[in-house]
Amino acid sequence: MKLLLDTHALLWWIFDDARLSSVARALIAGPENEVFVSAASGWEIATKHRLGKLPKAGDVAADLSRYLRVGRITSLPIAMEHALAAGRLPGPHRDPFDRMLIAQAMIDRLPVVTADPVFMQYGADVRW
Repeated sequence: MKLLLDTHALLWWIFDDARLSSVARALIAGPENEVFVSAASGWEIATKHRLGKLPKAGDVAADLSRYLRVGRITSLPIAMEHALAAGRLPGPHRDPFDRMLIAQAMIDRLPVVTADPVFMQYGADVRW
């Protein structure tokens, strides 16, 4: 199965955080699954670390590519189709990172590993 990780799921995986559900942990660890992380998550981690909202993520922000490689996680680039879809999403949700992940999940038909209920409001296939 192909999966797209929300940024918090990626960080909780990297930091072995207890908030990552057992279902999410099994999906990410499953050798039969292909796990993706959006370039938007890299942007989000770097931005939030710079702003002091993710103080423990300095090493991740500095070398996310290495973490992805070690974790057998594939980077999902942002295509123009994703950008336009994210911009067209209806509703009041303003978080640009979430909007991009929602658009990528919908276009690329990827279930999203997330604890965030807003993804379901947009019809995303959520696994948690």
